[in-house]
Amino acid sequence: MTRITAWRRHPLARYAVLILALALVGMVYAAFVQAGKPADAALAAGKVDDVAEGKSLFVAHCSSCHGMNAEGTNTAPTLVGVGAAAVDFQMSTGRMPAANPGPQAPRKRPAAWVDEESTRQIAAYVQSLGGGPQVPGKEQVDPKLGDAGKGGELFRANCIQCHNWAGAGGALTQGKYAPNLNESSPTQIYEAMVTGPQAMPVFNDSTITPEEKRSMIAYITQVREQKDPGGFGLGRIGPVTEGLVAFVVGIAALALAAIWITAKKRQKS
Repeated sequence: MTRITAWRRHPLARYAVLILALALVGMVYAAFVQAGKPADAALAAGKVDDVAEGKSLFVAHCSSCHGMNAEGTNTAPTLVGVGAAAVDFQMSTGRMPAANPGPQAPRKRPAAWVDEESTRQIAAYVQSLGGGPQVPGKEQVDPKLGDAGKGGELFRANCIQCHNWAGAGGALTQGKYAPNLNESSPTQIYEAMVTGPQAMPVFNDSTITPEEKRSMIAYITQVREQKDPGGFGLGRIGPVTEGLVAFVVGIAALALAAIWITAKKRQKS
């Protein structure tokens, strides 16, 4: 008892007890978090068995590139922590599974085995690995609830450098490009902002709030419906195509006029 009493009165005893208490709290917290992740992911996806089904699909269709446990390989990056939103975006747009390696995965028709259910299941499995952005709800991406005017200001401040003012897309460096947004659904636009696919930066909620994201979606979808009062939109790329058309048409008109004038003079002579 004397030895125990002496140890308790030691100057370092209080620090040892504090460290032990913190370690125990950390272990208990980690156990609860790990136990809750699959359930939370399945709940977000809508079915309790989505995680297990998603893992089976992942091993069959995705593990050859991303690794058996989504840890990543020399071919493809890790998926731990990317979240369900990244999976839903990549699979719903047909970018994944990728057909051929390249600077950028293009949008294409989804694979034959990819449907809403399989996408949801794989998304739930990836979500269970390390959390991350989840698939937004319908209200979060409803353009009718957004402010298109405010969204236009945000879009022009953050996006037109790559996507063009009308979302028509544009070329980037090293074979990459900003895709055309006309085919993207409101959900896919939101998911792209929170996950940052390809060369796109991530716009998390501290950078652009969910309400602002919804307003940007309202602007993008509204611009699609606008008519071009001048006639042909020329891809809505801007003065580059307009100048090219003016140059080609103008030069052609001048050449035809010169040929017609000289031909007329020859006939008189």
